[in-house]
Amino acid sequence: MAPRPGDAHVAFDEFVLARSSGLLRTAYLLTHDHALAEDLLQTALAKAWFAWDRIDQHEAYVRRILVTTYATWWRRRWNGEHPTDELPEAGGSPDPTEAAGQRHDLWSAMERLPRRQRAVVVLRYFEDLTEAQTAQVLGCSVGTVKSQASKAFAKLRIDPSLAPVPTTSSRTETEDRS
Repeated sequence: MAPRPGDAHVAFDEFVLARSSGLLRTAYLLTHDHALAEDLLQTALAKAWFAWDRIDQHEAYVRRILVTTYATWWRRRWNGEHPTDELPEAGGSPDPTEAAGQRHDLWSAMERLPRRQRAVVVLRYFEDLTEAQTAQVLGCSVGTVKSQASKAFAKLRIDPSLAPVPTTSSRTETEDRS
């Protein structure tokens, strides 16, 4: 039995209901901004809707649209200073919000990665895709995924915002030896 013209749109609606929260998470991990993530997902789904009958692997196709659309937005976006109402704290005192600060440091470091490396890290380690799946979404080879991940982690290792904060100890070195 041949599919009826409306069947593809029903399938699209079901896909959106089932996968939109996961795809929104991917969009947020790419943009790190809730409003931009929603816009990115909406744009990707609108693009996918027009090609829905012609594509086989719907989720991979939408993820690819997310990454490529984010890349074009990223190229156009200004990456300079961002105004804020609060000044950053000068000290490193133990604080219950320290974990939140560490997450902010990670996102700050992630935002400094080139778009391709950031996409690989998001898809591989936040979305838990395999190297082959990531390569398929990005339209590159598995070797490219591996090298981009390696370069991304090398940059993250030397990022000053992720450097461990030295702790002060009340014991001296001579006390430790005795």
